[in-house]
Amino acid sequence: MREKVARPDEVRRWPGDFPVAHRYTPGLAGDAFLTALRDRGAILGSRCERCAYTYVPARLFCERCFAELDAGVELGPEGTLVSFTIGFVGLEGEPLDRPVTLGLVRLDGADAVLLHHVLDPGDEPLEIGERVAVVLRAPEERTGSILDILGFAVAEAESD
Repeated sequence: MREKVARPDEVRRWPGDFPVAHRYTPGLAGDAFLTALRDRGAILGSRCERCAYTYVPARLFCERCFAELDAGVELGPEGTLVSFTIGFVGLEGEPLDRPVTLGLVRLDGADAVLLHHVLDPGDEPLEIGERVAVVLRAPEERTGSILDILGFAVAEAESD
């Protein structure tokens, strides 16, 4: 039986640190995503035909209807910048030497967005809705990590 705590300041506690080591595994769909990124420079997603929704990175099941999915839809390499933020302070509260820009990118062919670095646009301000393109590490430098994507750069405008 649960009891409601009437006086939270009287709850017994034991202050201290609890060291935790863990290892994250990407699972089958995540492994397919990272392997395709490393070996082919391809970004894989999964499409739910029932919901008409395409996920990125690839998933094994639809988070909306729980249908089983295939991690075989190639997306991008360009997309639309849906949102972004510029960070001036690091994770530990220290000022950064250079600001870091993180953006949500909806890759062409995807419904979900991917969070990653937006590379320095130079003197031009970023705009929501702007076209961006994935920038990958050189093939010989890729390790099968999300960091094989260096980030997204503002896409070159197509000339008519």
